[in-house]
Amino acid sequence: MATMNRSVAEKLSQVRHAALDTRPISGLTHTFYRYPARFSPTFARAAIEAFSKPGQTVMDPYMGGGTTVLEAMVTGRRSVGTDINSLAVFVARAKTDGLTGREQRAVKRWATETVPALRCGDTTPDLDRAEPRNMSLPTVRFLRKTIALCINSIEEELPSARSKRLARCVILNVGQWALNGRRRIPTAAQFRSRIESTTFELLSGVSTLTESLHAVPVQVYKPILCELDTEHIHTNPKVVKAGLVDLVVTSPPYPGIHMLYHRWQVDGRKETDAPYWITATNDGCGTAYYNFADRQRTAEDQYFGKAERSFCSVRQVMKRGAVMVQLIAFSNPKRQLRRYLSLMERAGFAEMRDAGARRTWRSVPGRRWHAHSKGNLPSSREVLLLHKAV
Repeated sequence: MATMNRSVAEKLSQVRHAALDTRPISGLTHTFYRYPARFSPTFARAAIEAFSKPGQTVMDPYMGGGTTVLEAMVTGRRSVGTDINSLAVFVARAKTDGLTGREQRAVKRWATETVPALRCGDTTPDLDRAEPRNMSLPTVRFLRKTIALCINSIEEELPSARSKRLARCVILNVGQWALNGRRRIPTAAQFRSRIESTTFELLSGVSTLTESLHAVPVQVYKPILCELDTEHIHTNPKVVKAGLVDLVVTSPPYPGIHMLYHRWQVDGRKETDAPYWITATNDGCGTAYYNFADRQRTAEDQYFGKAERSFCSVRQVMKRGAVMVQLIAFSNPKRQLRRYLSLMERAGFAEMRDAGARRTWRSVPGRRWHAHSKGNLPSSREVLLLHKAV
């Protein structure tokens, strides 16, 4: 355990305060998609400003929706974001792209003129992609066709890869609203109307991001984004070329807690891989692929083995003395936290914490419903951990 000096203790206090922030996620392009287990931009920025300087490199090896990467950009840091999930890479890229005025006008025309004219009676386009799972159910198949028509119109009308990605992100956002966990599915007309309003919301975020980047007093760096298994991060040419990392701000998969990073639930609890269909990305597999292990209790050893190999790899791309800030939850904190801290030590990290100091725990906003319905479960709370690369 690394004892903290007064300066570091003050920085930790700032990060701790930000981690406890419960305000809804907002600002910039952070609202593009509700990615599971995302943490607050306030927390990411506090960690970045406390433990790095402009021009230094900030990394998130489990970037999810790209919160750390985006906040690093607007504070003048170099940024590297990796994730094993192609959907995460798509969302992070859409959130950090930016659009020219011409591209924004084209997206507006698509949303206000093309989409409202689409009708389910039109011929269903061939998208050269397998039909998403459970999207032929009677309750949702009319929306499947509406989404297919929207996607086809994107490819026909929008002028660039960036504008097409933004429009697909609009459909992803609205599709999540319309389908994921909904008891009453919206009509096609309601879906099309939501496309228009959401497009203007996302374009407003793009404009805010552009203004924020123009206001950065130092050079703005384009992020490096990779679809990558963290266990192999030290061998990736793009990551290696970026140089050694000064700070890691992340939230890794949680032991014993399995989340749908890759699918939605429709018509009750039926899973669909529609997000990958909408974004033209590839689904890596089931939950074990994204969570380090499956739901079985005997898989805990598998999780910790995978986590240790991954953090060993991350350590190899960090400078000596670089800080790692992370939020993580446990299904059994009493047993698993001790084991997790041990693997971090073996991977080359020392916890930054004064002897006897209490750790910071926070309620996870995205899982409050779970805690309320099933009791005060350990999985509804995350702990803030700080480590130094030794």
